[in-house]
Amino acid sequence: MHEIPTTTPDIAAALKSHDENRQGEAYAPFALDPNQYKKHFYIESYGCQMNFSDSEIVASILNQHGFGATRNVEEADLILLNTCSIREKAEQTVRKRLTEFRKLKESKPGTLVGMLGCMAERLKSKLLEEEKLVDMVVGPDAYRTLPALVEEAETGQKAVNVMLSRDETYADISPVRLDSNGVSAFVSIMRGCNNMCSFCVVPFTRGRERSRDDISILAECQNLWDRGFKEVTLLGQNVDSYYFVHDDGRIVNFAQLLEKVALISPDLRVRFSTSHPKDITDEVLHTMAKYENICKYIHLPVQSGSTRVLQLMNRTYTREWYMAKVDRIREILPDCGISSDVIAGFCTETEEDHQDTLSIMDYSKYDMSYMFFYSERPGTLAARRYTDDIPEEVKKRRLVEIVELQNRLSRESNLQDIGKTFKVLIEGNSKRSDADWMGRNSQNKVVVFPKENYPLQKGDYVWVKVYDSTQATLLGNIVEA
Repeated sequence: MHEIPTTTPDIAAALKSHDENRQGEAYAPFALDPNQYKKHFYIESYGCQMNFSDSEIVASILNQHGFGATRNVEEADLILLNTCSIREKAEQTVRKRLTEFRKLKESKPGTLVGMLGCMAERLKSKLLEEEKLVDMVVGPDAYRTLPALVEEAETGQKAVNVMLSRDETYADISPVRLDSNGVSAFVSIMRGCNNMCSFCVVPFTRGRERSRDDISILAECQNLWDRGFKEVTLLGQNVDSYYFVHDDGRIVNFAQLLEKVALISPDLRVRFSTSHPKDITDEVLHTMAKYENICKYIHLPVQSGSTRVLQLMNRTYTREWYMAKVDRIREILPDCGISSDVIAGFCTETEEDHQDTLSIMDYSKYDMSYMFFYSERPGTLAARRYTDDIPEEVKKRRLVEIVELQNRLSRESNLQDIGKTFKVLIEGNSKRSDADWMGRNSQNKVVVFPKENYPLQKGDYVWVKVYDSTQATLLGNIVEA
């Protein structure tokens, strides 16, 4: 999964072209009727979309055990941080918040603070015993035990469960949609990852890959549609490797799952994230082409444009193979939007390697990218095998060059859309003016357009002709279909 990094203000500003998933942004949920609960919990999520989805599972479990959600941390009996270990900055942010919550605990004795998610295993002892910042630590596969852990923590004991599971998918739990716009929702289809990229901590914090049964996925998507949602995003660390085997031997792969979800209704948009280039098959691409409501957008992380560095990263493909995959996507889906993840300054990266990254970005013509400089994560294969030998000033300079290139590519991509007409799903008011609507087209680009006097509402589809663009947004006017 990908997350928005925190770098310099200029670099951070350049990444605003994709605000759909709000990675790295904390949020608090709400309950439909918070007064029905005697106790309340407050939760903040950091990192990838999967963490936000997991928080909705946690909310459901807690609701069933007498806890209602609150937006006000000061009235919470239970404060939870759903954490991310992908970047060092994310861990620093979580530590800062935990320190703030410790002060709140002093003013309100009995309040419990818990850490969920990917930081749980790696930092449990330090945060529980040394720094005494939390009362409980719960790993991504142990959320069912959260109510029992709360009871244990209420006795003054330190409550911990960070056991990873080979089969937990939370398939039977109906998530509580937190802070939802009522239009779009995340649906988790699998957990864990088997890829073992050398820079990534996910296989160690979320365990091995396991797919959720397609019947429960379809039931959740159908329920969302019945409740008025118009878009679902199928989530997984590597959705393309989805593979579920029924007891009778029937196999459902990702392309087949995509089709099943698309057939719920032609008016239900289907997105997915994240993809590993090695698993995007022609079957998936042809399924996307077959159904208008499967959005024409693929997040295709490249990480580096250098074959040598890709081998060190254990990405299992070469520069040439990746470029051929981009060609294949363009061939089958000519109007497909493509975005990427890019890492600057991985171990031993040379200037030539860096130039290879810039050139593959230019070749792929990404609409947007998530861009980082490499930060070593303890426990990863890279931390054990390689020396983090690129000076930070070099990493930052290379990242600036990557961001500047992506800025140009994003502008060029949007300029090419001027004069085109797109089907847009209205998500709500524009951030800048209540007189304008904001929505997205199939390619996942933000489109802003005046409401005028049309009888439209959030969740409606509308055709918009683009007359101008910024680096991050298409500007248009409503037209007849």
